[in-house]
Amino acid sequence: MGFADQRFDVNLSILFTELPLLERPAAAAAAGFTAVELWWPWIDSPTPAQSELDALKKAVEDAGVQLTGLNFYAGRLPGPDRGALSVPGEESERFRANVDVAAGFAASLGCKALNALYGNRVEGVDPAEQDALALENLVLAARAADRIGATLLVEALNRPESPAYPLVSAPAAVGVADKVNDTTGLDNARFLMDLYHLSMNGEDLPQVIDRYAAKTGHVQIADNPGRGAPGTGSLPLEDLLDQLGKAGYDGWVGLEYKPGDRPSVEAFDWLPR
Repeated sequence: MGFADQRFDVNLSILFTELPLLERPAAAAAAGFTAVELWWPWIDSPTPAQSELDALKKAVEDAGVQLTGLNFYAGRLPGPDRGALSVPGEESERFRANVDVAAGFAASLGCKALNALYGNRVEGVDPAEQDALALENLVLAARAADRIGATLLVEALNRPESPAYPLVSAPAAVGVADKVNDTTGLDNARFLMDLYHLSMNGEDLPQVIDRYAAKTGHVQIADNPGRGAPGTGSLPLEDLLDQLGKAGYDGWVGLEYKPGDRPSVEAFDWLPR
């Protein structure tokens, strides 16, 4: 196996961002991709107007690509925020307002994976209180995902770039997903294995794959250092994806890397044609 055997989708929130949002699906299709994923595209609004939802749906459909992954509302991303669901007050209310909107949009495009970023620790707030709020909101999200036949994803980020984010290891994120499954009985919460973030945390990636491939609902990649395309850093991504495949993972692999100083269309020369 190798890169040629993988199913890659392109993340339109980090690649093709030189284009307006509605032009990105067609650009991904022109670059040879059949599938795309997105962070929550409307950073300032958990509940955008129906016309905005319809316009993006049409752009995806007209491009002939499949939406394979979508984030729930996560605050300002890119920016200082790393999710909203564990942040007391207005932010967690915005997350709750978004749950059915995001699930409805995903359902309209046949998207089967919804990522719920946990949110940063808040100074002066008891972490146990934040964790209780997080579980409550993740249960809501898992039930909404279940209604559309989708998976809820829980992601570990990396400590250097997200120092206030509490899920900075594979075991931490998998533990939260397990707790959600124990609470709902739905068994639809899964680990989002981002090999870049885990490598930034210094984790043993082959060991992580051995332990958690069966609990993984989605994979994302970027090279390290630099968060660039495969081959720009030192991660053995082809070997790691080969190991994932042998461990039984046959889902999509999201390309969530920075194109560097070049246009996004030039950032895929590592891919076999």
